Amino acid sequence: MRIATWNVNSINARLPTVIEVLGAADADVWCLQELKCIDEKFPRAEIEAIGFNCAVFGQKTYNGVAILSKFPISQEVRHLPGEPGDEQSRYLEVLVEAPRPMRVASIYLPNGNPRPGEKYDYKLRWMDRLLERARLLLQEEESVVLAGDYNCIPRNQDCWEPRVWADDALAFPPTRERFRALEWLGYSDAFMARDARSGQYSFWDYQAGAWQKDHGIRIDHLMCSPQAADRLVSVKIFRDARGLEKPSDHVPVIGTFLD
Repeated sequence: MRIATWNVNSINARLPTVIEVLGAADADVWCLQELKCIDEKFPRAEIEAIGFNCAVFGQKTYNGVAILSKFPISQEVRHLPGEPGDEQSRYLEVLVEAPRPMRVASIYLPNGNPRPGEKYDYKLRWMDRLLERARLLLQEEESVVLAGDYNCIPRNQDCWEPRVWADDALAFPPTRERFRALEWLGYSDAFMARDARSGQYSFWDYQAGAWQKDHGIRIDHLMCSPQAADRLVSVKIFRDARGLEKPSDHVPVIGTFLD
């Protein structure tokens, strides 16, 4: 089974590119973020026509997450518990009913800038809520992949220039500490488990020629429970997507798992 995470940065604005990448990368499950559309505006017919079942948790203009699967999906969970007033569409979890089932979540973690301030406070609260959900999922002893745009640069080696990012919400110590806490719970970063090279990025800004200069950061992650990590064979960053016409500023990260 191949599971991919990808922030599409507006699925309707980039639909031809999305369809092209879904075919070229050939994953079985896609965790998409930043849909920027409500459920009713999601291009379900076009996605189903190429063989995917869809679970969608959209939001007008901002946010929005989806999971596409070539297998049946069930047990849909929207939102993280812990903050009833949070209306942002950033978490969607399903059971992928493959021959060996996999529980998968699509995560769009808050950016947190500017920092300090309410946006950063919200980011840290959201990460704490994710940690609690992740802890509960481990109790079921299932294969779980928490996939998404974490808006977290885990190491200095995961950005083109650490000094540029040192005070940014994506690399600030409390952000990294919570990412580490997810690992301490027992989740593995798929990239670190099967690659771990420096300078491998999943995001390049549209500004200042970042793509052409390879001024990127690695912020899109597949976090695997021990049962999923045992099945993990390889991980690939699908850089080709950034060079297409009208690309997202993110590219897919794809993990291959034993069936």
